[in-house]
Amino acid sequence: MLSTEDHHPEAVTRHRSLRRAIHRRRNPALRRSDITVTDEAAVKRAVKATALGNAMEWFDFGVYSYLAVIIGKVFFSGAGDTMQVIASLATFAAAFLVRPLGGMFFGPLGDRVGRKKILALTMIMMAAATLSIGLIPSYATIGVWAPVLLIVCRMVQGFSTGGEYGGAATFIAEYAPDKRRGFWGSFLEFGTLIGYTVAASLVTALTLLLSDDAMQQWGWRIPFLVAGPLGLVGLYLRLKLDESPAFKKLEEAGSGSVEHEKLPLRRILFGNGRAMLLCLALVAAFNITDYMLLSYMPTYLSTLGFDETSGLMSIVVVMIVLMAVINAVGRLSDRVGRKPVLIGGSIAFIVLATPCFLLIKQGSTPAVFAGLLVLGLALVCYMGTMSSALPALFPTAIRYGSLSIGFNISVSLFGGTTPLVVQGLIGATGNDLMPAFYTMLAGAVGLVAAVAMKETARKPLEGSPPSVATDEEAAELVAAQRA
Repeated sequence: MLSTEDHHPEAVTRHRSLRRAIHRRRNPALRRSDITVTDEAAVKRAVKATALGNAMEWFDFGVYSYLAVIIGKVFFSGAGDTMQVIASLATFAAAFLVRPLGGMFFGPLGDRVGRKKILALTMIMMAAATLSIGLIPSYATIGVWAPVLLIVCRMVQGFSTGGEYGGAATFIAEYAPDKRRGFWGSFLEFGTLIGYTVAASLVTALTLLLSDDAMQQWGWRIPFLVAGPLGLVGLYLRLKLDESPAFKKLEEAGSGSVEHEKLPLRRILFGNGRAMLLCLALVAAFNITDYMLLSYMPTYLSTLGFDETSGLMSIVVVMIVLMAVINAVGRLSDRVGRKPVLIGGSIAFIVLATPCFLLIKQGSTPAVFAGLLVLGLALVCYMGTMSSALPALFPTAIRYGSLSIGFNISVSLFGGTTPLVVQGLIGATGNDLMPAFYTMLAGAVGLVAAVAMKETARKPLEGSPPSVATDEEAAELVAAQRA
């Protein structure tokens, strides 16, 4: 049946009382029971368990990046030095080919059965695959089966990671109160920095303590073997969590799994076109710059003749600085909005990338550190904001699936391929400033996306009721509607 406004749109325009009645019918007043009051202790537990999982994910990826040269020698010893590095980086990128498949599998499943169960499963898979890499015999021992097994393990890592970030970001966003979503969300990327820092520190320590032969024979395996115990700790913490409040409310309303079973991928891929495009662009900008600085840079510095250990130590110090400021950036995005912070980081990459890489090319430790630090401070604008901005693009019923698929498609196309693409561009052009130009391009994409997105700071997630930190805030929201 057609509504009153469908029959007589001009009547709606003329009569204010009718407009108000229609608005009230479409937007019924919130009751106190509709508003989620978060328990700060529960939020902290959720953030801790989720950030630890993210730390482990990037520990695994970071270890591989920092050991890329040695892994090339161990698993591709039949090739020349240059091809060993290329093959190792190609294997690194191979994991990203299956990440969208992991997102398509785990994301919609997380929207049906819950965030907690899927995050526990991805943790198990990631830990097992990383541990297995540390147990694979070398090319000299089993021949071509060594790189084959390496690629299989990397594929399992990539598949499990396809369900990790989207679920982790969704979980924290749905736990956090609206006014502090940026602050709590920033802990997810704090976990990323912890993972990279521990990986780089461990690799640096092993490089200093062991000879080159010992490192190549068995020392490189130690960081991968550490993943087993770390995975058990993370799994224990995640299994102790309750499901996110937003997902529980969706289930109580009877619109969670039922809706998603009817049209999962079709609605995700085609029902939120603008949000998906924004997600793809923001993630591309974020991950190109992230992998450029935190994954590819040790390889780049080694090609410039910079001491590998000094390069890793410089990156570790930069990451410690970023850890010190990332939560402040998340808090800033709660106060001034996500858009200004993202726009500022994008402009910084566009303007400062070339000067930073020129500094790095100087080769002295102070110059290299200064260039890395400036790039890191631009990157932290993305890191402190993305984990709260991206989940807010999609409605609760399909948030996990949409974010997992969009995030992993973009990471696969642009993020994970960054080391390989940049190394290939340097080889093809002979211009070692190609990383700067690629970084500037990423900043430009991020700028366009940040300008186009809607501001979501301090607002409820789409498809969920308001979430507040105290009963007093809930009472104020209800009272404000009556004023």
